[in-house]
Amino acid sequence: MYRKPVLLVIAHGSRDPRHAATVHALVHRVRAMRPGLRVETGFLDFNIPSVQGVLESLAAEGVRDVVALPLLLTRAFHAKADIPAVLREAPSCLRIRQAEVLGPSPLLRSALERRLYEAGLTPADRSSTGVVLASAGSSDPEAIAVIADIAREWWHTGWCAVRPAFASASLPRTEDAVRELRALGCERVAVAPYVIAPGRLPDRIARGAAGADVLADVLGPAPEVARLLLRRYDEASVKAPLRTRIGASA
Repeated sequence: MYRKPVLLVIAHGSRDPRHAATVHALVHRVRAMRPGLRVETGFLDFNIPSVQGVLESLAAEGVRDVVALPLLLTRAFHAKADIPAVLREAPSCLRIRQAEVLGPSPLLRSALERRLYEAGLTPADRSSTGVVLASAGSSDPEAIAVIADIAREWWHTGWCAVRPAFASASLPRTEDAVRELRALGCERVAVAPYVIAPGRLPDRIARGAAGADVLADVLGPAPEVARLLLRRYDEASVKAPLRTRIGASA
């Protein structure tokens, strides 16, 4: 039997092999940060193991407590609908707590800045650099508003300007935000992908960054992201399990 709840990291999945490799690298860092914690990975689509498959395997092993952590930066459709639907189908012997999505968090902002500095910027460049906060995009207005809020708060930390952009579903696109920052007179323009792992939409962000001076890497296994996963796990561990909250007969 496992005394601590198992952490199940739920990733979206992608046909792009870089996606799963990056997710596994992040999970590896989480395990290294907390050796006594069992961490598993499940994918909603395209990759294996599936979330349902991991949950069934854990139940068969005798695990009873699981924290399901969406590897998502905003509360959009996957967090609100897809993941709860999968968790409702979990074996009834499991007590599952769903953690909050990762964003927004100051740790993510620190990870974004880490990636910008790794790409060649320095703290001295902040006041003369405009940054495009490039998200995958969503049709969920709550998720879009969160990205705009993050950009506004980030700008107040000393960057010349920060503009949100989206690879799908919403506007502006990355290339439009790059042009806007040029027009504002920023000495240099940097694109910071607000995404966890490579894939089709991050590649679209990269193409839109062709006119920028700096393109940062995806957040990936940045230590700040790993720490945030553990923070979300700890927060969720003290919550009531899903079936208790929604009622055992639901």
